[in-house]
Amino acid sequence: MTIILNLMNNHIRFLLLFAVICLSSSVTAQFKFSDKEVTKVVYSTSYNDRTDPNQNPIWVFADSGNALITNRDQMNNTAAFPFEMTLIHSNISSYAQYAFLKEGSCIAMLDSQSINKQNWELLSDTKDILGYRCKKARTSINSNTIEIYYTDEMKIKGGPTLLGTGLGFVLEMVRNGNYRISAIGTSKERFEWPAFLKNVTPEYLEKIDYNDRIWQSRFITIPVFNHQQICFTDGPFDNSNEVMRFANGTIVVKKVRFPKIGQHDQIFLDMTQRSNGDAYDRTGSVFLIPVDKRVSFLDALQKGIGELPIFDNGNGKKYQGVVLTPQYTPLLELMRFFTPFGIGHFRDRVTLKGKTWLDSITYRQEVSDYAGELNDKEVYIGAFIGNYDKGGHIISMNFTIHKEEDMDMPTRKVLPLFNTLNVMEMAGQDYGTMFDSEKGLKVEFELKETMKNCKLNFITTGHGGWGRGDEFVRKKNTITLNDKIIFELIPWREDCGTYRLYNPVSGNFSNGLSSSDYSRSNWCPGTVTNPYIIDLGDLPVGKHVLTVKIPQGKPEGSSFSSWNVSGALIGE
Repeated sequence: MTIILNLMNNHIRFLLLFAVICLSSSVTAQFKFSDKEVTKVVYSTSYNDRTDPNQNPIWVFADSGNALITNRDQMNNTAAFPFEMTLIHSNISSYAQYAFLKEGSCIAMLDSQSINKQNWELLSDTKDILGYRCKKARTSINSNTIEIYYTDEMKIKGGPTLLGTGLGFVLEMVRNGNYRISAIGTSKERFEWPAFLKNVTPEYLEKIDYNDRIWQSRFITIPVFNHQQICFTDGPFDNSNEVMRFANGTIVVKKVRFPKIGQHDQIFLDMTQRSNGDAYDRTGSVFLIPVDKRVSFLDALQKGIGELPIFDNGNGKKYQGVVLTPQYTPLLELMRFFTPFGIGHFRDRVTLKGKTWLDSITYRQEVSDYAGELNDKEVYIGAFIGNYDKGGHIISMNFTIHKEEDMDMPTRKVLPLFNTLNVMEMAGQDYGTMFDSEKGLKVEFELKETMKNCKLNFITTGHGGWGRGDEFVRKKNTITLNDKIIFELIPWREDCGTYRLYNPVSGNFSNGLSSSDYSRSNWCPGTVTNPYIIDLGDLPVGKHVLTVKIPQGKPEGSSFSSWNVSGALIGE
C-alpha cells in the first residue's frame, strides 16, 4: 500500500511540476540547480576499444535534485542543429527532453513513467571507477544487451543516458560488449546555463509528436504532390495551376525547386498510392523532363505527340520520343512502380478469411544517382499511372534530402539515353514493341569529354498480360555498347505472392493462386522495379552506339507483348 501511495504522490507531484513548467518563460527559468557547486562527470565513448580522438564528450551535471545530460559542444554553443538535452528529476524518477531544431526554436516533452519501467537484473559483480565502488546491472532493450556499472556512493543519481539512473549514478555503460560509454573524470563546479538557452521558451508536445518533429528536422522535405488524383477524363484541364495535367488526366506534372545538394547527400523519392476506383494493376512512372534541347517532352504534352522525334527500327511502326537525339533528350525515369489490384478503394468490398487488406501502399526509392539533374535547379517532375478509370488513383509524393558528412566526391553527371515507357499512351504514344525486330532499340550518342567511372542505370519490365505474353514468359535482355555485350540477364520476379495483402481484387483461380501471386518479367503488383547498375568504366570522348535486344513474343489475336525499358548514363 505504501508503494502504491508513493507512486500516486510522485505522479501528482509531476503534474504540478508540469503546470509550473508550462507557465515558465524559458528553459533556464524552469530548472535551477542548487546555488552550491554541482558534480560534473565527463564521459568518453569507444567502439571495439577504439576511441575517436575528435569525439564530442558527454557531460553530465548533477545535484541532489536534477541531472542534466548534455555534451561539450552544446554547452559551448557550437553544436549543430538539431540536438537534444535531457534533464532528469531524480527525486521523482521523471525527466524532460529538450530538442533544439534551429536557432531560438525548442520543443520539449515530459515523461514520468519510463525510468520506473526499466527492468534490471542486479548482478554480484563490482568495479572501482574514478574511486567509486560500482555495482553491475544488466537489461535487454530491442534485443541489445545493456550492462551498466552504477554507484550509490555519490549520493546523487544520473548517468550518460536515462538507463539505470533510477539505481544510482551510472559511470559505465556497455552495449552488446562492443560500444562503451565510460566516465573519465569528475569535478565540482558552479553550474552556468549557456547563453543561447536563456531566452528560449519550449513548446511542449506529446512524446510521439516530439519524436516526429525531431525526425522531420533531420532532413529536407520537398513536397511535390498532395492527394493528387490521376485518372482518365476528357478534361479540359486548367494548366495555369501549380499542378498540370495531361494525356486525359493520366499524367501530372509540377515544376519543383531543389536546393543545393551536397556531393555525398542521399536523396529519396517517396510516394503513397491508393485506388480511387481503378481495380487493376497499372504501370506507373515518376520522371524528370529534361528541357536542355530544342525539343522536349514538355512540348509534346502541351502541343501533341507529333512534336517528338521518331525512332524507326524498320518494323513499320513509328516510336515517338524514346531515344536521345541531337535535338531531344528523353525522359529521365526516377522510379518505376506498379499499382496493386484495387488497394484502398476495394479493401472493404472483398472479404476473405485471414486477409486484412491494406488501405494504401508506400513506394520509397533512393534516387541519389540523379543528384546532378536536381542540384540547385528548378525542374519539371511528372508522374504517370496508365488507366482508363474516371476515379483512377490518388497519390502523394515528395523528395527527401539527407545530409551526409562532406567528402571529396566528384559531381555525378547524368545523360538519359532511352525510355520506351509510353507515358503518353492516352495521348497517342505507341507501346514499346520495337523488340519484335532483330534491330531492337538502338541509340547513338556522342561524349564531348570523358565520362569517368560510368554506369548505366537500366530499368526493364516485360508486358503482355495473357498466358504466353511476355509478362509471364522469361526473356533474356541483351545490351551492347559499341558492339560489345555489357549486359545479359533474364529479368524476373518470383516474390509477387509476398504482396497479396495489397491486392484485394486480384483474381483467384481454380489452382488456388491469385493473379497477383504469379511471377512476372521483373515486376509485381504493388512494388517498385529497381534499376540494374551496369559498370562501364571510363567512356572516352567520341561517338558511341548502344543497343537493347529482347526476343519479344509475337501477338496473338488482339493481344501483344511490349517492353518498357529506360536507361541513363551516370558518371563523373
